Amino acid sequence: MTEERPGELAFRPTVGSLLGHCVSQHTDQAFVVLGDERITYAEADQASRELARSLISAGVGKGSRVGLLASSSPKWVVSWLAASRVGAIAVLLNTYLKSRELGALLRHSDVQVLLTVDEHLGHNYLDYLEESAPELGGSGARIRVESHPYLRSVWVLGQTSRPWAGTVDDLLALRHETSDAHLDAVEREVCPADPGVLLYTSGSTAEPKGALHTQGSIVTQGHRIAGRRDVRRSDVIYTSMPLFWVGGFVYSLGVAMHAGATLVFEDRFDPLSALATLERERCTHVLGFAHVSSAMAEAPESESFDLSPLRRVGDKRLLSPERQRAQPEFQAQGLGMTETLGPHSLDMEGKALPPEKRGSYGPAVPGFERRIVDPETGIQASPGEWGELLVRGHGVMQGLYKVEREATFLPGGWYPTGDRASIDADGHIYFQGRLGTMIKTSGMNVSPREVELVLESDPGVQMALVHGVAHPERGQDVAALVVRAPESGVSHASLGEHARRELSSYKVPRHLLFVDDLDELPWIGSGKVNRAEVTAVLEAQFCPEQRA
Repeated sequence: MTEERPGELAFRPTVGSLLGHCVSQHTDQAFVVLGDERITYAEADQASRELARSLISAGVGKGSRVGLLASSSPKWVVSWLAASRVGAIAVLLNTYLKSRELGALLRHSDVQVLLTVDEHLGHNYLDYLEESAPELGGSGARIRVESHPYLRSVWVLGQTSRPWAGTVDDLLALRHETSDAHLDAVEREVCPADPGVLLYTSGSTAEPKGALHTQGSIVTQGHRIAGRRDVRRSDVIYTSMPLFWVGGFVYSLGVAMHAGATLVFEDRFDPLSALATLERERCTHVLGFAHVSSAMAEAPESESFDLSPLRRVGDKRLLSPERQRAQPEFQAQGLGMTETLGPHSLDMEGKALPPEKRGSYGPAVPGFERRIVDPETGIQASPGEWGELLVRGHGVMQGLYKVEREATFLPGGWYPTGDRASIDADGHIYFQGRLGTMIKTSGMNVSPREVELVLESDPGVQMALVHGVAHPERGQDVAALVVRAPESGVSHASLGEHARRELSSYKVPRHLLFVDDLDELPWIGSGKVNRAEVTAVLEAQFCPEQRA
């Protein structure tokens, strides 16, 4: 059900119209900051206008696929705005990609024009491009390579001597071929229904899939999420969430634009550098993965920084004592995915949850409908019953790129998320994990997420990853890879006792493998843990005979 209808926007929901609204309301407000680089909303408008005219001169128009491969920065934002203003589909590429992965995504997405940095944090993307498409080495500026048949040009946000690539300064020289009046005419033809962005996700595996969202969804979903966030015009948001992920793209950038707030980035996360940035920029919010704010809170010098403006952060130890005391004991978490352009479920930020709602991920974001069904029969579940979560609504993607709609959506437009969840009578959603990861031991189903939550409730545990490992008689045993908290003395015996207090006996892990640092986990490019590799590690440790 849809819990509420969102308020109306004061402008047509396209990216260009959103930018125009921002400029009219927040002209000289700082928009994006990276070190000494900073631009205001008005400067972003002017810079993206010049680049948009250049893209038109280079043949880019409505529906063109423009790849964007760069770290979060003013240049990234200007490039995305420019592509969006001319009606192109912005293909957001992960800067963690290596040559094989990059080549595969460029080919799958049919990118025609690529805007890229030359290198970032040890990744040389021009080398990667030549490795993934060796024909590039013999190509000129008008690219024609069979491995990537749609690719026509590469423009570097920096300097390059490669004969097949030009610089963005070279591209900008073409802007004089397209007038401001012509760009204005182009922008008038960009519609909310036009495809606007292609976001790639790997789920819990290394296999990517591209979710295609419209301009209208980008703008409207940001508006709806902003309505549930405590973000104001004067706010300064530090975020470690990359803009090529939906958390950075909509939850950070989209919300900031609707509020007229400032976004602050860093090239590389370091706790002390981040603390200095929070102090220098007078940041009010920290957005990012939980370990980011925890690392700052645990830095020995953290108390020497003036963080008094800080109002919202994952680890409340960074807040002033007064704000720490004001934090609710229980708050709903948000639940969403790339396919829904961020949260489909989210409560008002800072709202206290009653104890009986503990574990809730909140009610539906306006514009979304959610339904729980039996994953085998498809019959709708009653309130409080567990099953597969289906979603539909304005924020749901138009489809997966190169996948027929009938292979993606159920009748009625419902998207099967693959999430095991329940919705109570008040519309609050609860999440157990992915259906495909359920463990069956001695004929009984065990939700890995349920066990993980219990293990992580032990103060000596930083993270737990629960999987099933093969057993010749029971089918599977419950096993866990456990990351100890810093200076923790948690042991197999103490954690097992804790689990037995909280779980039915068949859910208690028979096997525990401890590591001492998050860096010891097998991370994949999307910032998620490679679950398949975790299973392989656990099976190699606890049932090597199954792998012989």
